[in-house]
Amino acid sequence: MVSEKRVRQQLQTVERLLHEYAGERGVPLARFLTGFYKRNRQMGSKDRRTASQWVYQYFRIGTAAQQEETTMRIAMADFLCSDDCTVASVILPHLPVDRSADISEKIALLEANTTFRLDDVFPFGQYLSAGIDRRSLVESLFIQPDLYIRLRPRYREAVMAALEGAQIDYRPVDRYTVALPNGTALTGIAGIAGKYEVQDYSSQQTGTYFQAADGERWWDACAGAGGKSLLLLDQWPGVDLLVSDTRRSILRNLDERFELAGIKGYRQKVIDLTNDPAGVLGNTQFDGIILDAPCTGSGTWGRTPEMLAAFDRQSINRFAALQRQLAAQVIKHLKPGKPLVYITCSVFAEENEGVVAYLQDAFGLDVKQSTVLHGYRHKADSMFVARLVAR
Repeated sequence: MVSEKRVRQQLQTVERLLHEYAGERGVPLARFLTGFYKRNRQMGSKDRRTASQWVYQYFRIGTAAQQEETTMRIAMADFLCSDDCTVASVILPHLPVDRSADISEKIALLEANTTFRLDDVFPFGQYLSAGIDRRSLVESLFIQPDLYIRLRPRYREAVMAALEGAQIDYRPVDRYTVALPNGTALTGIAGIAGKYEVQDYSSQQTGTYFQAADGERWWDACAGAGGKSLLLLDQWPGVDLLVSDTRRSILRNLDERFELAGIKGYRQKVIDLTNDPAGVLGNTQFDGIILDAPCTGSGTWGRTPEMLAAFDRQSINRFAALQRQLAAQVIKHLKPGKPLVYITCSVFAEENEGVVAYLQDAFGLDVKQSTVLHGYRHKADSMFVARLVAR
């Protein structure tokens, strides 16, 4: 039985939370929530879970029904994103709540009875990469993506046995990929540290585009936390790898991750690719370059829905310009006949096919493979990957 009084009390807390977050919109929502709960220690664990759920749901409806009050938008989001529809049953009592309804039926009910319009959730459909189904993409935003892990090949059986022993609910996706409910606590399982990597399903699929060989010299030019580098080295441990990033702190995190995985045979450098990297690399040439470029992150908004509501269309242009600039810098260090693997976690054509077309026209690169990874079909991130070869 839903207590209307209790629901309205919790809504007041969530409205206050959203008001405070509005003043810190540059901060990731997860980090903000951690700080908010530290400042409000009177909130119990159940209240925190409820608040987090409702806040994330609120951002999942993007820019829809912006003329409505916050409480009404929370109720709309709750109706779409949850099975129990607790808020909707209090704030939208006239709405026929059918908990067994699928997402399309729920959308139709909301559109018929409220100011909610699906087209307003994601008003950027004209900018999408070819082959992306807009409605499927938008509907996926209402669902929390799964947590994916990649099992390191020699430890596969040990990790699987540990998951079963700990009675962890998991779903095998392929031989080395496992999907788990988001938020699954893995750090408490003894004996598996360093034997798996948390890595989205689509991100794992980019590894099929590397096609490296032991003994080759490769460069992960925007390495970040090193997920793509670890993917490369798990397939070809004999690769001579250089990792770089603009941020020394990120590379320190990468070092810790590599150490946990028992990987030592690599080099790392701080390189700002908005400048000519020859000052650091000299005339070094590589047999392969991975450019996991900075992007809008639009393919990951299922995990970070707060980015959707705050998105500025001009960001697409800014990131595409940066991506062209970075690609132009790294190509100088690519051997003839060797691949540049260009990756984004964006769903926008200008960042994806547009950059590939630029590389073809400006540098004569040949496109060997290019595709959108439709993560929205798998409760995963959506990404773009292309393998281009220098002439």
